[in-house]
Formats: sequence, structure tokens, C-alpha cells
Amino acid sequence: MVNGDESKFQEAIMAKLLDVLNEKLSGKNVKIVLPEGTDERVLQAAVELHKGDKVSPIVLGNVEEVQALAEKLGLSIDGIELMDPTNSELREELIAKFVERRKGKATEEQATQMLNDPNYFGTMLVYTGRAAGLVSGAAHSTADTVRPALQIIKTKPGVSRTSGVFFMIREDEQYLMGDCAINPELDANALAEIGIESAKTAKAFGMEPKVAMLSFSTKGSAKTPETEKVVEATRLAQEKLASEADLEGVVIDGEFQFDAAFVPSVAAKKAPESPIQGDANVFVFPSLEAGNIGYKIAQRLGGFDAVGPILQGLNAPVNDLSRGCSTEDVVSLSIITAAQSL
Repeated sequence: MVNGDESKFQEAIMAKLLDVLNEKLSGKNVKIVLPEGTDERVLQAAVELHKGDKVSPIVLGNVEEVQALAEKLGLSIDGIELMDPTNSELREELIAKFVERRKGKATEEQATQMLNDPNYFGTMLVYTGRAAGLVSGAAHSTADTVRPALQIIKTKPGVSRTSGVFFMIREDEQYLMGDCAINPELDANALAEIGIESAKTAKAFGMEPKVAMLSFSTKGSAKTPETEKVVEATRLAQEKLASEADLEGVVIDGEFQFDAAFVPSVAAKKAPESPIQGDANVFVFPSLEAGNIGYKIAQRLGGFDAVGPILQGLNAPVNDLSRGCSTEDVVSLSIITAAQSL
């Protein structure tokens, strides 16, 4: 897996996910921070990325431990940038900038301790422009990855929260599903925002978004507080869509049961007037539990590759791996993160 100029799996993911990524990233050597340098999968991914010209990894960790792991795995890490957050020459500068960024919410003493954490240190590298993005989560929880991003990088103007989407890929099929990773409670406004941000993510990666707002009801077939929330979210998303010049041609509709959004014959019966006729390619779930269960069913029973979660709504890309990730997952998410930064 780690021999040769560039691995076959990286080429396959690039071809399946987005042909446009090759053009966007070729020769760019975008700097992406990998805070978990003592994880075998992450270090193998760093070596794979370093062989190409798309992503230039910055690997964090105790340098002696990283070097010992590389020797154990038979990896050459020559030329890969290594940093130890606990003794980097950048520490004093980053501590001062962290205190300034937190605006009284962290003392210098607290900042000194917090920047021993590779996720905080790595996020400060992104914030100060020394890296374009960060990929973590192989050995950390989602909260460990997302919290520093929310405190330091923060969300884009007009966006109240970040959310986590997955690209679901199988042969020539490609879909986007969210929120599957971040927000345990979502009201209609939040769902509408996630619908808009998911459309932007899909469009940025070459898709023509048709966004289905999912529920257990289709066009009023059931009426409960849960279904009415999705009805209202759809209305709000459609209103927001009208003011988003960069989303011209995007369709958002709901509420849909999944089969009505995905199967043309079911759509013809249940939602004959909808602009989505079984051809949705972006699916917004009504809750985190539904989204997380849904994408895992597609992955495990449907045979889809799940790439993500990809965090959307931040000022700079920070993305979260699953702790069950493979080396291939680290590579692909690093490439996506680099593309998000351009």
C-alpha cells in the first residue's frame, strides 16, 4: 500500500470522487496538518501524500516517537515536515495569538497547557496561515477535533453552526448526506442552513445539487411536530436559496421519505409536482441519529464508500475522521480538505 509513486487507491478515489480535484490540486502542494503522527494509519497516509504534488503534510507528534514508528513500519519520512507541539519554536507566538483570539476566555497559562494538545496546536497553524487545513480524528473524538476549530477558526459570516456531511461513493454513483456527525439537536432554521451549506459543498465538488429534505412523511402524508419541522425547514431553505447567487440552478425540496426522493416511480406517485423526481443527490436528515444511522446503512449494506465527515461552515477547512478509519480514508479526506481550501 505504501510503495510506488502514488498508490492505486488514491488514484481510484480521485477518479471516483471528483475529476476536477486533479486539476485544482496538481502542483499546489497544499499544506494540511495531521495532528496524529504516532498513529500508524496517519503516518502511512502522510507518506502517500508526500509522494504526490497535491498535499504537503505537516505531521505533529513527538519527533522521536514518529521516527521510531516510521522505522518500525519500514517507511521513509525524509522530507516530511514534523513538529512537536510541546517544544516547537512557534509555541510562544501561537500561545500569544491564541490568547488574543480567545479575547479573555483563556489566560496565557491556560493557553500554554492547551497548545500541548496537537489538535489545538494544529488548528493554530491553520489560523495563522501556516497550513491551509487540518485532518484529525483517527485517535481523537469528534469533539476533540471540532472544539478547537469552533473556538479558533469559527464559522463563516451568516453561518450559525458547522455540520458534518459524507460523500457516499459506489462505482459511478456519488451522493452527499448530512448532518451525520455534529449536531444532536436541530430546529427548522438549523436544518435549512444545513440544506444550503450542503448544496454549496456539493456544488464546490462538481455536483449539480438536488437537495432532498428527509422525513418519515412525503408532502403532508403525515403531520406531526417532527414532519412539520422539516416542512418549515424546506420553506426556509427555499427562501435562503433565492438570495444565494452562487447556487443558481440548485433545487431544494421536501419533505420526502427517502424512497420518494430516490426512486422515480415512487416520486411520481407521492410527489408528482416536485422538481425532484427520484433524482435527489443530496440528502439532509431531520436529526443526527437519523443521519448517522442512514449513512452507515448505505456504507455497510449498500457497499458505498463513505468519505468524511467533511465539516462545512468554517472559515478554513478542518475535517474529522472516524476512529475506525483506514489509511485510504486519511489520504482521501486530506485531499478533500486541500480542495476545500482553494
